[in-house]
Amino acid sequence: MERDEEGFFERCAEGRRLAFSFKEPLIVHHYDADGVSSGALVAGAFMKEGRKFRRECIRKLDDHAIERYLHEPEVIFVDLGGGNKRVNELKDVLIIDHHQTEGVEKFQVNPLLFGIDGGDELSAAGTAYFVFREYPELGIVGAVGDMQRPFTGMNKRLVEEGVASGRVKVEDDLVFYGRYCRPLVQFLAYSDDPYIPGISYREDKATELLAELKIPVESAGKMRVYADLNNEEKKTLVSALVKVLASGRKEIDLVGESYVFPERPKDETYEANEFSTLLNACGRHSKPEIGVRVCLGEADAYEEARALLQLHRKMLREGVVYAESGVQDLGKFFFLDGRGRIDEGIIGVVCGMVLRQSWETPLMGVALGENETVKVSSRASRVAAGKGVNLGTLMREAAADVGGIGGGHRVAAGASIPKDRLNEFLLSAGKHLP
Repeated sequence: MERDEEGFFERCAEGRRLAFSFKEPLIVHHYDADGVSSGALVAGAFMKEGRKFRRECIRKLDDHAIERYLHEPEVIFVDLGGGNKRVNELKDVLIIDHHQTEGVEKFQVNPLLFGIDGGDELSAAGTAYFVFREYPELGIVGAVGDMQRPFTGMNKRLVEEGVASGRVKVEDDLVFYGRYCRPLVQFLAYSDDPYIPGISYREDKATELLAELKIPVESAGKMRVYADLNNEEKKTLVSALVKVLASGRKEIDLVGESYVFPERPKDETYEANEFSTLLNACGRHSKPEIGVRVCLGEADAYEEARALLQLHRKMLREGVVYAESGVQDLGKFFFLDGRGRIDEGIIGVVCGMVLRQSWETPLMGVALGENETVKVSSRASRVAAGKGVNLGTLMREAAADVGGIGGGHRVAAGASIPKDRLNEFLLSAGKHLP
């Protein structure tokens, strides 16, 4: 489809007018970092206008959810809605989404409808920003949470507008989690994105590396964080990490653009990567409301969110350790059976963390879901995408073959299927792959 930025911005303006024409809409959003940040952004825009609304967060827009919304006079879907044709049965609807869409007749603001890639270039939160022109930092957090770095196109424009507003600042630095809030040893030892072979989950090895590099871990009785290092110390540490990662399996650019938010305190909400991880922890551990409250600046929600983050990190570490030896090569794709071992809320995150960028076939992970279902999460490298893999289409079609629902992006997608039809699903997925 030909790129039409002017048409997209016109659609955004129409979406804003439609949203504020509703008397008291129900805002329904997804539960991951992009879903929580975009849901909070829309809610915040309504609050700034002094308009009434209700809001709820859901894990999936399936038939059970659609049935509940049939009697709602006004619904705004955020980070979902574009992938389920049954939204056509509802009354007044506005959809703000960025996933692959087909057969949806309700009013939809979606970059994909204008030749703009919603998988790489604009998240739901970014789309919501361009609809309401509020909270650019939440648009950036959603994009980072959706693994859209390095930013291009519309995301770049989002950053530029955020910088112009004074709510965003761009830094070139190490792209690890915790630059401002995590002591140096933990900064290295609990890095799981990227995973550092021989150091991640090993505080003793992280301590040894810092000692070897002659980088003090404390100063004046206070534990140092990465942001405290001088330029020479930063260069020394980055060089050492490059050597470690070069000998491992993970290919990654260690230094890149980082986005910080000067109006927020220097905690986990100050930097986009840290903020998105905090929101993921809230959503994926069934407390998305806490994440929304943090987004909207409610100070009393922050400590609750931090406690969930600690749990989230622990479960991710355990999931990755299991996955490192549990991934099977099934020919058409790699497979991770996480049923009973990895929670459905983090199976997609774990798949993303163990995926190798050199793999030419995708990785599919499964976990036990709700209501006698299996949650499927799939991830693909850019190499696989270049060979024609489109996981959003694959998940939708393979799930439909077994009575489930699915969809997403080219390199990251998911599905919910009946738990007794997993083998049929895997066979169907194999047939849909190039």
